[in-house]
Amino acid sequence: MELAIEKLIYGGDGLARLAADAQGRRKSVFVPFVVDGERVEVNVVEEKPGFARATLDRVVEASAQRVEPGCPHFRACGGCQYQQMSYEHQLAAKAEILKETLRRTAKLELAEELHTHASPPWEYRNRTRMRLRAAPFAAGYYRFGSHELLPVERCPISSPLINRGLAAVWELGRAGKLEGDLAEVEFFANHDDTRLLIELYVSKAGNTKRLHATAAALAASMEEIVGVAVFEGVSRPGHAPIEPRPLVLAGEESLAYEAGDFTYRVSAGSFFQTNRHLVETMVEVALGEHRGHHALDLYAGTGLFSLPLNERFDLVTAVESAPFSLADLEENATPGIEAVRSEVEAFMAGGEIAAEMVLVDPPRAGLGERVARALGKSGASTLVYVSCDPSTLARDLRLLLQSGFRIEQAHLVDLFPQTFHIESIFHLAR
Repeated sequence: MELAIEKLIYGGDGLARLAADAQGRRKSVFVPFVVDGERVEVNVVEEKPGFARATLDRVVEASAQRVEPGCPHFRACGGCQYQQMSYEHQLAAKAEILKETLRRTAKLELAEELHTHASPPWEYRNRTRMRLRAAPFAAGYYRFGSHELLPVERCPISSPLINRGLAAVWELGRAGKLEGDLAEVEFFANHDDTRLLIELYVSKAGNTKRLHATAAALAASMEEIVGVAVFEGVSRPGHAPIEPRPLVLAGEESLAYEAGDFTYRVSAGSFFQTNRHLVETMVEVALGEHRGHHALDLYAGTGLFSLPLNERFDLVTAVESAPFSLADLEENATPGIEAVRSEVEAFMAGGEIAAEMVLVDPPRAGLGERVARALGKSGASTLVYVSCDPSTLARDLRLLLQSGFRIEQAHLVDLFPQTFHIESIFHLAR
């Protein structure tokens, strides 16, 4: 079947339409690994009442923006969706998807310019997580559209040091030196890609003596590895992250990450932004020229925004619920930062918010109605929203704009080249 790709949509697919039926309706068809404007041959593999999904068989008329993918696993691997198009076109596509999502969900047409902040398109990740298989040994990602492991020995969007760490894992795994029921490995590299912290995950604790041997062997395999931590608890696709329980540690439990004028302790199990080239840009864009007496940093993590906020505000209240991130936040905090362990919804329900500025950096689920409405009722005159999902951003913006906020600035910060993921920062005021 030959179809024309009308546009790209959030999630990585291209949108095409079948011929009109007897009632004049044209069913939508979602096709991965295409570029808007192309004509392609597809095979429909799933059909629902309102839409269909297809696989790409052949590009009949290629877009001028189509390029050769930079990874031999592209299309087999579920990690990247955009390697078939030029990086410039990826940015343009993401900008249009963000704008269209705001139109559709928030009924919002951006009057302000959408400022785009590009990243080097390869080797940008400072954190990479992979699945592990014991026999025969393999490390890798899920195959596209499945939960089947695809062995990967090099990931071109991960930093050079992470790829060296991955090579060490493969070497030890093939030699049978990674003992224990290992399910996942996560690599975290510091700001200049010279130090590496590794986390190993097991579904059950099992024999800790074997886990100690594994952690020690991996820690000794490269001088850049500062520590290896083993946790009980495995992430599950489609489920909220599990708070892991630490079992074993070889070497250090954290590394120092520099961003601008600040150094952050980031421990195994803590969250930190994943694009090593754009951390400082994110902070600069989010803080802008805002200054005052009291700022509120919600979903504060290890304090990436809290520390520079404290240079501009006398008092910063930083709210974080995850124990590992909170411990790092407390260690990183400067004298004017008050670290609070709380879920954001519970914190916002606890009383009047007196801060002039609020910065929020929620997970993909966004703020949710209760937090958005509480922020709308707060006394804050400025709200900075750091979003990693345009759909939940649009839903939350609709409520925030109804409460009297207006958009002053809109930024797309491309933390995830070669993928459909969209990070944005919106400055709101009233």
